[in-house]
Amino acid sequence: MPGDFALDSFKYSNGSPPRYNDAMADSLYLSIWFPSFHESEMMSRAVGVLRQFPYSALREGITYLSVHPVAWTEPTVLERRFNPGISPEEAADLASEFAHDDFAFVFEAFWDLWLPSEDEHGDSWVQRPVAVRFLVHGLQFDDGIYSEDGHVEVDFGLDTSFTYEGARLTTAIEAHLRSNIARLVAFSAAVEKRCAISGRVLWSESEENLAQKLIAKLQQTQ
Repeated sequence: MPGDFALDSFKYSNGSPPRYNDAMADSLYLSIWFPSFHESEMMSRAVGVLRQFPYSALREGITYLSVHPVAWTEPTVLERRFNPGISPEEAADLASEFAHDDFAFVFEAFWDLWLPSEDEHGDSWVQRPVAVRFLVHGLQFDDGIYSEDGHVEVDFGLDTSFTYEGARLTTAIEAHLRSNIARLVAFSAAVEKRCAISGRVLWSESEENLAQKLIAKLQQTQ
């Protein structure tokens, strides 16, 4: 049974959002399990999760889909980019012919987060689209990787937007961090409430306890 948090030394990555503080940055994930995840359920359960996601106002919908047979080391059998983005249902319909226990799928979407601007002053923040990837694992894919990573694994990219380690926390930056963390918490809570899941785990790649890290950040921004 999945616990509160999980750590692992390696996760599949298909690129990442821009890095703003590489020395302190850590990758952030949400692993989700369902009571069952048979071939006939894979797409409908994935769509259920995708429906809870707060899509970017500037880059709406699913913008990328890839289909992976057998293991992450194998070449894809399908890759599609969408501009403008398409609905979760449309993306799932395209992927449905490959809905087998030994396949995995990557859906990419964007949400709007506050991030440090790239100007020379470094104190201003701007809200812009950030890529998020949804990895859907068949039960037999990559030797049953779902047991550790989840039937659906949400790759949020770097945690900079939630645990900013800048030298100075201004009132404005604190408000932006609270806004980002609230969006993360709301999405995770919506998945738990509406998707009939059996377990979920929010975790990071580092050895640092993510719960303590986020709680400490929230306390700093009260």
